[in-house]
Amino acid sequence: MTIFKRMWQSVQDIVRKADMKLLGLCMVCSAFGLILIASATNYLGSETQLKRVMIQAAGAVIGIGAYFIFSNLDVEHFAEKWWLFLVFNVGFIALLRTKLGITAGGNLSWLGIKGFPLNVQPAEIVRLTYTVLLAKQIAWFRDNQRMKGLGSLVFPAAHAGFMFVWIYVISKDAGSGLMYLVIYAGMALAAGLAWYWFAIGFTGLGLGIGLLALFEKLPTYWVERFHVLFDHSYSPQGRGYQQTRGMLALGSGGLFGQGLFHGIQTQGIEGSLPARQTDFIFCVCGEELGLVGCFAIIVLEFLVVYRCFQTARLAKSSMDALICVGFGTMLIFQTIENIGMCLFVMPVIGLTLPFFSYGGSSIVALYAAMGMVSGVRGRTLPDWLRKT
Repeated sequence: MTIFKRMWQSVQDIVRKADMKLLGLCMVCSAFGLILIASATNYLGSETQLKRVMIQAAGAVIGIGAYFIFSNLDVEHFAEKWWLFLVFNVGFIALLRTKLGITAGGNLSWLGIKGFPLNVQPAEIVRLTYTVLLAKQIAWFRDNQRMKGLGSLVFPAAHAGFMFVWIYVISKDAGSGLMYLVIYAGMALAAGLAWYWFAIGFTGLGLGIGLLALFEKLPTYWVERFHVLFDHSYSPQGRGYQQTRGMLALGSGGLFGQGLFHGIQTQGIEGSLPARQTDFIFCVCGEELGLVGCFAIIVLEFLVVYRCFQTARLAKSSMDALICVGFGTMLIFQTIENIGMCLFVMPVIGLTLPFFSYGGSSIVALYAAMGMVSGVRGRTLPDWLRKT
């Protein structure tokens, strides 16, 4: 009986330390996403539909476990071994060039074992350790130099730039690499890096891209992805096909939609709405649940982001605060980019809608990230409420 009491007490301690409001928001998003995924995969047949839904549900369950684990870990302590984080980040991405690497959608972005139903996207997992490592790096400069020295700009920016280049060189997945730069930008801004550095950086980036485009050094598909944004009539059966079909589905939903499992494009044949359970899940919601459903998604994503930034304000250290800011920035950009892509105002770069889109490794990584945010909030509690 004593053993069971101790186990129950341990469970209570773990739950007490975790941010259950944040977990509840994440779980509502996941449940909503599961419903949309079930509808989006309905056209594939009941067997495949059930498989996809079960994989996503299993990912959510594993993610919830990861949430509680990270809620009870002090990542600042583990970050003292920063070189292990760096080796892991570089090495795990490099595994894509081994026999475990799987190409999908033109990018070498997945790791998998033949015969095993689940694949892993290293960039999603490494994003966690990268954010912790970058937060430690920027926090050190903030606490010691107040972001005034040149090193506070150069070294964290070089770290982010290296990860972007490394991911692109290994996998050709610029979208995943871009997230690393966005996380850095959010953290640097929160840490107090002067605005003019951002102005200089964006100006230089714009001029660099412009020159590369002028001399035709950019990949053709990059140029085309931006071309279709400014001319929707360009390549409607080619590069613009996904977004054209997405807009058709999204625009036909009206205020309340056509009803779950009744969307014309969503329930149509293969190709009627490409990537409907992943990149274009927002279009599925728009067609079947209308503007009301889309608004619900936006509100839920906002509440999760708000909780991240609210926790950042309560954090007891610069590093903890920056971890929350980093993950909050990640969610903001990924949500805006995905919805913008569905609205045909942002380029297609393969970023999914957090918690809603299909993807096992993605959902696990998201819950783990929110678990770290929960852990930051837990460390702001008085000692008697913490796990001992």
